[in-house]
Formats: sequence, C-alpha cells, structure tokens
Amino acid sequence: MPHLLVDISSHGYGHVSQTAPVVNELVRRIPELRVTLRTGAPAALLAQRFECRYEHIPLELDFGMKMASAVEVRAAASHLAYQELHSDWAGRVAHEARAMRDLQPDLLLANVPYLSLAAAKHAGVRAVGMCSLNWADIYLPYCAELSGSTEIHRQMLAAYNSVDAFLRIQPAMPMADLDRARSISPIAKPGRVRRTELAECLQLCAGERCVLVAMGGMEYRLPVEDWPHHPGIRWLLPASWAVVRSDMVAFDALDLPFSDLLASCDAVLTKPGYGTFAEAACVGVPVLYASRGDWPESQFLVEWLQRYVPCHEVTNEQLRAGKIAELLESLWAAPSLPVCHPLGALDAAEHLSGYFA
Repeated sequence: MPHLLVDISSHGYGHVSQTAPVVNELVRRIPELRVTLRTGAPAALLAQRFECRYEHIPLELDFGMKMASAVEVRAAASHLAYQELHSDWAGRVAHEARAMRDLQPDLLLANVPYLSLAAAKHAGVRAVGMCSLNWADIYLPYCAELSGSTEIHRQMLAAYNSVDAFLRIQPAMPMADLDRARSISPIAKPGRVRRTELAECLQLCAGERCVLVAMGGMEYRLPVEDWPHHPGIRWLLPASWAVVRSDMVAFDALDLPFSDLLASCDAVLTKPGYGTFAEAACVGVPVLYASRGDWPESQFLVEWLQRYVPCHEVTNEQLRAGKIAELLESLWAAPSLPVCHPLGALDAAEHLSGYFA
C-alpha cells in the first residue's frame, strides 16, 4: 500500500484548506493510498476538509511567526524562537529524520514546514513542498536586521531547495530564491449556495443581507457589541465571541459547513488569508478585509482578489467603531466580476500521482 505523509502548518487554517483538496483528489486517483497527517490543526477542521481516510498524528513542526494578534507579528519573539529552533539544527533534523523513517512514507507532501523537508532529505524520502508562501520569505522582512538571521534564513532556504519540487499555489509570493518552484492554479473547494436554508433558519426579512465575520484560524476578537445597528444587515459571528444581540447570530450553531455558509452570504469580513480569499473568489462573494499591511503575502493576495470580487480594505479604527456599512454598500453596488475556477488541486494531484506510478 503506497504511503503519503502530509505535514501541515497550523499557523492559521489556510494551509489545511490548500492541502485537503489535493489529497482528496489524489486518493480518488489512487484509492489504495494510505494517508498520514501530521499537524497541530484542530481535528474537527481536518474531519471537515479531508474526505479520505487518514491517520492523524497531532504534531506542530513549525510555528510560522509568533503573533500578538491575527494581524500583528511579534518580530523579536519570532526571531528568538527561530534561534532556539536552529541552535542545534543538524541534531534537530536528524531527530525528525528518524521519526520519518519509522513512518516509512513513499512521499512527503509539506505545506509548508521546512524542518520536515530537511528531515526528508536526511532520511532519503522524496519530498514535495506546496504552498502560496514559504517561511523563509515571511521571516526575512521582519528579522533581517537581527543577529543570526542570515544563517537561519540560509538553512530555511536550503531545506526548501532540497525538494523534488515546490508547487507554488496561485495567488503566491514570488519565491525567487526557490530553485524548484513551479506555479499551479488556485486551490479551493467552493461551497454550495444554500441561501434558502440560511434565510429560513435565520428568518430573514425580505432584502435583509447576511455578512459573515470570519477572521481566520487565529483569535481576532472585534468589539462588535459596541457596533451601531445597521438596519437590513444580519451579522454571523463565531460562537466563542458570546455576543447577545438581535442582529448578531453565532454561525457555529447553523449546522452548515463553513464553505457553504460563506457561499450563501452577501459579504464576508475577514483578514487577508488564502483560504477565505480563495473561496470567496470562487463563489463571487464580496470581501471586506482588515488591514494587514506588513504581512509579506498580503499584497499578492489582495491584488489577485481584486480580479474576481468587489473588495475593500477596512482600517482598524473602522473595525473597532463598526463603521463599515457604507463600505459594504459600495461593494454591493459594484459590478460583478468573473469568478475564479480553482484547478490547482487537479494540477497538484497530477504531479504527485507520478511519484506512485
């Protein structure tokens, strides 16, 4: 039985949303494929996204960047954590290589922990990287001036360049330093439009609009209790925010998959991130996105999103005050754009299936 080992970053949910459609498609092509997932992402998220059988080993092989919030990076703390990770880099790689040999995979697919890729090289396991970003290109802009960053960055790049291939999922960072990068189409699993069910569940009035507030896989609590009431808008919020207001509903209780919920709403308020941006672009849902100006990936995500749906940045001040109704009205008044067709899972599965021929 061929064995695919899949290592996934748990820095946000976008890495899971990129990886699951690829693995699902690959298993459709190779039904006997055994799949092992190693990630710190929530088990419930994995169950929702992966349609195949898999073994889950809860394990965090990277941390991305240390965050003060979903949109604020702690650069100094991140650098200290990377110094610790790289303090005995060769020993750490050898340790992870032993663990990988014990699993006996035929191929590693990593999105996008570079320690896994370095370990695969050491263990003699063929490896493919896949993502719209890599941690070397995220780390350097924040930490280039800090002591020791040059060697850390060199080791990151060496790991990423040890792969058989790196599948650069559009929209992506340029990744000019990756020798084996090849671009593939966007990856997403668009939801089904279930507006009638949603309207019945929420008892929406005629003309009432729904706005999904989904700030990604990291806690980013907005002071929505203090927002002004906007007649004609129903806000769908995470249940963990515990908001009690007649115009605000916990979307977790609606018994709809997140992708279907997004596809059934009139707009989504989020932060720049691959998963929500890609799914919105595939179903034509307008996007308001929080300012995340210093995140190196943001400009590439936003420039891409603008081709597919009406979208607009919202400042932190506007978010705190809830002054976003006019921005939403401008999105709803904008002309429709051609939706995105996500063919990247097919591209990636076609490439990966060659390793099991």
